Amino acid sequence: MAEDSDLEKTEAATGRRIEQAREKGQIARSRELTTFVMLISAGGAFAMMGDTLAASLMALLRQGLTLDRAAAFDPVAMQARLYHETLDTLIAFSPFLGVMTAAALLTPMMLSGWLFSVEALQPQFGKLNPLKGIARLFSWASLMEGAKAVLKALLIGGVAVWTILHYTHELFALVMESTESGLAHFGHLMLVIFIAVSASLLLVVLIDVPYQLWDYAEKLKMTKEEVRQEYKETEGDPHVKGRIRQLQREMARKRMMAEVPRADVIVTNPTHYAVALKYESKSMRAPTVLAKGSHLLAQRIMELAKEHRVPVLRTPPLARALYRHAELGEEIPATLYTAVAEVLAYIYQLQRYEKEGGAAPKAPRNLPVPEDMDPGGDEA
Repeated sequence: MAEDSDLEKTEAATGRRIEQAREKGQIARSRELTTFVMLISAGGAFAMMGDTLAASLMALLRQGLTLDRAAAFDPVAMQARLYHETLDTLIAFSPFLGVMTAAALLTPMMLSGWLFSVEALQPQFGKLNPLKGIARLFSWASLMEGAKAVLKALLIGGVAVWTILHYTHELFALVMESTESGLAHFGHLMLVIFIAVSASLLLVVLIDVPYQLWDYAEKLKMTKEEVRQEYKETEGDPHVKGRIRQLQREMARKRMMAEVPRADVIVTNPTHYAVALKYESKSMRAPTVLAKGSHLLAQRIMELAKEHRVPVLRTPPLARALYRHAELGEEIPATLYTAVAEVLAYIYQLQRYEKEGGAAPKAPRNLPVPEDMDPGGDEA
């Protein structure tokens, strides 16, 4: 059962999965939205530029139908005339064509933003498989497309019939108007009917856009195994990363243990914590922590100290404070300067005693360790 659940596409698409789909040209598209915006844009453009376009068209017709007999039988003159007429027509209709081009390019960006993918232009021969084609005919997407086609037919047909019936009297009254007035009135009525029919597609758009977004998200869903595999590819295998961290810790520990013989003193409590300190007045502003550890690592630090004749001093409060508040390779906290200074003074006296003899120094007791610096110990 667990394996079956891992193979079911129940997880939302990750950002990387969505980006890969966009690279392949797979984005949410709504042809109904594009059609609706282009029709409304066409109606709006005609409403604003209709008079200008009509006047330009009438001028072009007069100019095109006015020619002398000699030019009519001159192929070169007719080719030049055709060229100029075509150019004038494109210039006259260029604002309308610009509006339609902008609507066609900008509408798809409403859903998925700008996208240019060469991979989407590559031929996909798998779509030529007749079995897959038959399967697509009976798919949920085909059923949805069929339902939209029926809905569009009912809406467009119903609105068209309603508007024509609504303006029936005005349409029949056109025969009583002059030619110029009748043409203008007829154009106005056709524009109103066109916009009303186009606006009826808004209902289809309101259904299709959410469906396309939902369908796109469903197609990109992933199985739990795919999510885990993608995580491994992007972030790395957790087991490998854990092993790398373990090796890094071991290497850092080896470097730290190699510093123990250089220490001036090992401060310990002595069974739980051990901290190795070093101070060189010429190169250091304050004593520095060379190594520190707890339990088994603390035991290993003390063993190395004994092997290399590094003094070990039992001072539980100071050992605990240094272990908790002093970072490896950094200077000790300023609040512990006085306590560590007493320890180092004792170590220097001990070294002089071993070389020159005399009265043996006494190990420091009751070191001035602030209470807030000592977290307490297990032995306490």
